[in-house]
Amino acid sequence: MDFSLLLVLAVALSGVIYLLDVWLLKPKRRQRFAAAEANTQEGLDPVTSEKLLKEPWPVDYARSFFPVLLVVLVVRSFIIEPFQIPSGSMRPTLEVGDFILVNKFAYGLRLPVVNTRFIEVDDPERGDVMVFRFPEEPSVNFIKRVVGIPGDRIRYEGKQLYVNGEPVTKELIEESPEGSPQQRLLEERLGDAEHFIYNNPRDPGPQMREVEVPEGHYFMMGDNRDHSNDSRYWGFVPEENIVGQAFAVWMHWDGGLPSFTSVRHIE
Repeated sequence: MDFSLLLVLAVALSGVIYLLDVWLLKPKRRQRFAAAEANTQEGLDPVTSEKLLKEPWPVDYARSFFPVLLVVLVVRSFIIEPFQIPSGSMRPTLEVGDFILVNKFAYGLRLPVVNTRFIEVDDPERGDVMVFRFPEEPSVNFIKRVVGIPGDRIRYEGKQLYVNGEPVTKELIEESPEGSPQQRLLEERLGDAEHFIYNNPRDPGPQMREVEVPEGHYFMMGDNRDHSNDSRYWGFVPEENIVGQAFAVWMHWDGGLPSFTSVRHIE
């Protein structure tokens, strides 16, 4: 189910019911109350008065929930939205069970559900960690790192990323001890972003000939380079699929007690 669509429908329905009451139902209740009061000399007793002026239950619920739902919709659509990391494709930057915050206005304001940008702010840059709708299944959100912007030429060969013909700088930080699963921790510099990536020297991984990123599209890769379903396999991310820029981890929860000690900025 598309939560954004459900939220928009809930706001619209509660708003319509609330406005219908303000413009039509409430004046009629007051008219009935005034007519009943005019027909008695002693005045209406409290029970009768309350019954005549009482809001129907749909109106009561709509009046209570509409402002709350509206605030949630505005914040979630235009300011910040939380997500949970479901896979290890962004390790070591993000771990399974991390709860992240996504800046929804970093790349422009977008209408909920249709995701059309109506106010431009900035465009994604190389090195940004971005949430987007998976091109092959738009109801699913993916998170990867931007490695190619429109016009870039991208190649991945021998576990080396090339941008516009130049190898992206990386430095070995740590190698797993002999006898344990092979994993190399490297620091990569992509644009102005410095971040860590994983490579497995025993896994040949994908080899990708040079491709050019078309206008209005982006090339995405996971930091766990040998275990990431990304643009090397299914192609480019169109601009209209962008959700926002991930900027912080606010909680980690992988089944036990939630941990807030891992709160950090995402590089």
